[in-house]
Amino acid sequence: MSSDDQKPVPVSPADAPAAEPASETTGETGASLPALERSVMGSVGVALMGAGLRSARPLQKIVLGSVGAGLAAMAATGRNPLATALKIRQTGDGEVLVSDGVTIGKPAQGLYAVWRDLPNLPNLMRHLQSVEVIDERRSRWTVKAPTGTVSWEAEITADEPGRRLAWQSLPGAAIENHGEVLFRPAPGNRGTEVVVRLAYRPPAGSVGAVVARVVGEEPSQQLRDDLTRFKREQELGFAPTTEGQSSGRAAGGQA
Repeated sequence: MSSDDQKPVPVSPADAPAAEPASETTGETGASLPALERSVMGSVGVALMGAGLRSARPLQKIVLGSVGAGLAAMAATGRNPLATALKIRQTGDGEVLVSDGVTIGKPAQGLYAVWRDLPNLPNLMRHLQSVEVIDERRSRWTVKAPTGTVSWEAEITADEPGRRLAWQSLPGAAIENHGEVLFRPAPGNRGTEVVVRLAYRPPAGSVGAVVARVVGEEPSQQLRDDLTRFKREQELGFAPTTEGQSSGRAAGGQA
């Protein structure tokens, strides 16, 4: 197997299928603040600047004024520079976009069958705690979150065996989301490109996405790990792990 096979598959707007999220079709990158988040952020920013001006403590005056001015500036421009710096992609209506892919030296039909077995998904996607099938199209998903677990119901919106599987959360979901998994022939008869595209609406907007990225709970990081592990399991029959292994350091921190 060549080293190129280990690299994620580039996901470009030109490869976008019909269900591609809007911003990927327009080539938009970075984080755009939706109207509601801009309004809240602007109000909080103005309030903090006012509190800073009224404060009698010089340090508190500077901190509150600076934070308030920063929030007000982001509300005015409609952009979150920290989210953009972290390469978090967000649509104008607040959805965060995640996509990644990998080439696997296996036929598409078998790989699709693994993903179509919904109760088995927690074995592929480690942040999933469980997927309970309700009927042919609906299922209940439970994921691990920094604050505990979050559950919602979703339905399958497209099921093309060996080619594509798509879903979306049902109304009332704690985290609105939709996505698809594509199974495409890899160039040079090297197997199948498995491409995953997700869009979700973080509960705290772009700020929530930034916090999730900082604490390592952002879906783009989890997706890359999941796909890498899926490739190894399919091609090698197991996923190499360092869990339970010695760090190689001598006792007392000496090399």
